Amino acid sequence: MWPFFLVVVIGWVKRKKMVFSESLKKNCDFQNVYRNGKSYANKYLVMYVLENNTDRNRLGISASKKVGNSVVRHRFTRLVRESYRLHENIFNSGLDIVVVARKSAAFVGYYEIESALLHLSKLHHMIKVYFYDEENL
Repeated sequence: MWPFFLVVVIGWVKRKKMVFSESLKKNCDFQNVYRNGKSYANKYLVMYVLENNTDRNRLGISASKKVGNSVVRHRFTRLVRESYRLHENIFNSGLDIVVVARKSAAFVGYYEIESALLHLSKLHHMIKVYFYDEENL
């Protein structure tokens, strides 16, 4: 009886998705952003940004084998995607964004990744203007 109940309860949980964005999946799209986009880096991440002439953002996440094994790389991907999803409404639209993991990002927590992502977003001027003014009020 217990395992059946557990499966039913887990089935009710809905996965939250990005509302204003899609995933960047094709290799040619990644290569286009790498070649033509602008990049900034910090201790944990490298971010490439390129305008895509649409009304939606596309987010691509890359973590090479230098970062760690598949468990570590997938954890990094989940952390970046979740921090982007929670702050998705403050980003400008119409951008292709590629986030690349540095080796130092392997074992850091959510808040470090979130802080690094927001820092690079400010450097790229991707954050909507009216969110800057709240600090001065």
